[in-house]
Amino acid sequence: MQREAQREVYSLLSPKLYRTCKRYLKKEEEIEEVLADAFYTIFTKIEQLKELKAFEGWARKITVNQCLLQLKRNVNFNLYLEDTKLSLQPKSAEETHLEEEDLLNLLNFIPEGCKTIFNLFAIEGYSHKEIASMLSISEGTSKSQLNAAKTKLQVLVNNLYYKKAK
Repeated sequence: MQREAQREVYSLLSPKLYRTCKRYLKKEEEIEEVLADAFYTIFTKIEQLKELKAFEGWARKITVNQCLLQLKRNVNFNLYLEDTKLSLQPKSAEETHLEEEDLLNLLNFIPEGCKTIFNLFAIEGYSHKEIASMLSISEGTSKSQLNAAKTKLQVLVNNLYYKKAK
């Protein structure tokens, strides 16, 4: 019975948690590995959940933490931003309807540190103090990386979605 319940939870939550992983990680194999680790943690620590209503948020928090563990192995969040080269073409004036999915896709074109901090702050709702603690950086670094992410996203949106066709 427990295996069947786990299968049901997995089938319901995996699409949402996969999208969470995709916001932080680029490589499909990393996403799959982190998702598997997250579900392992969810199923082995479920007795720590105090409120059933909070299950989905609790599972997402575990998934975000697993993503951060993966990123900490490869990203120095204290380094200042490198310039990212874009190979995208600007949209014509008729194609300027920006969707949430478009914005999330644009996150893949900003440096990993900026992207991670933007996700934690703007999407997950963590404070700069919490982010600093999670990533072992200063609050100032968190704030400057967030500001840089917003600036880069604004440039991308303006160049790719709102540039007037000539």
